[in-house]
Amino acid sequence: MHDTIIIAAAGKGGVGKTSVCAAMVRLLVEKHPDSRILAIDADPAVGLAAGLGVEVESTLDDIRRRIVASVEQGETKAAVELLGEARFQIFDTMKEQEGFSFLAIGRPESAGCYCKVNAYLKEVISMLAKDFDYVVIDGEAGIEQINRRVMEQVTHLMLVTDPSRKGAEVVRTIQKVAKELVMYKSCGAVVNRVPHPSVMELVDVSPVEVLTSIPSDEEHAANEVRGGSVFELNREAVLLKGAEEALRKWEII
Repeated sequence: MHDTIIIAAAGKGGVGKTSVCAAMVRLLVEKHPDSRILAIDADPAVGLAAGLGVEVESTLDDIRRRIVASVEQGETKAAVELLGEARFQIFDTMKEQEGFSFLAIGRPESAGCYCKVNAYLKEVISMLAKDFDYVVIDGEAGIEQINRRVMEQVTHLMLVTDPSRKGAEVVRTIQKVAKELVMYKSCGAVVNRVPHPSVMELVDVSPVEVLTSIPSDEEHAANEVRGGSVFELNREAVLLKGAEEALRKWEII
């Protein structure tokens, strides 16, 4: 059994991070049909679910709220039992799709902050990851999850940006912080929504290596407006081609 490959995406809001993650999940399902693949939506906006065509019924935060509620009501025994059952509850929360499993984190900052509970659930997620061959995590926009070490154990850190200077600055900032806080093996940038190839000459995300640049994708944009999932895209769609190039650079497919 090989080590689990954990790809986590981070970057500025609105750069198409979720679309790239969804494309990668589809490619892994197609290229590794016999592998166990887990998609984790760690962004409170729960966009990855829509991108993959998943109906979310409950989230990891629903489990945390139940634990917090029982602690607040002084039901210590119930809380301890809930923690012990958390792993099984997470399996119940997971949605089994064709070729992959899906887990939504929900809104971890709501209903009070119980750091010990959050830390425990983070441990449960890392334990859970070992049951899978590939894990793709769509992180929330910005740097908070890196700062809170939610993404402590990641093998591949994918920093997504558009061609804007602000997006490139966010990539560099996240890489700098992640170097101290995340135990990743590889880090690379995906430059998304590039209007023309000549624009790439102006994009500077150094010292981060650019894995791929993805042109603006009208087919994908139209598919999103229709509410379609990434599985409905033409196999030649530029979003899929770009995501494939990034995975090949990392020798994941």
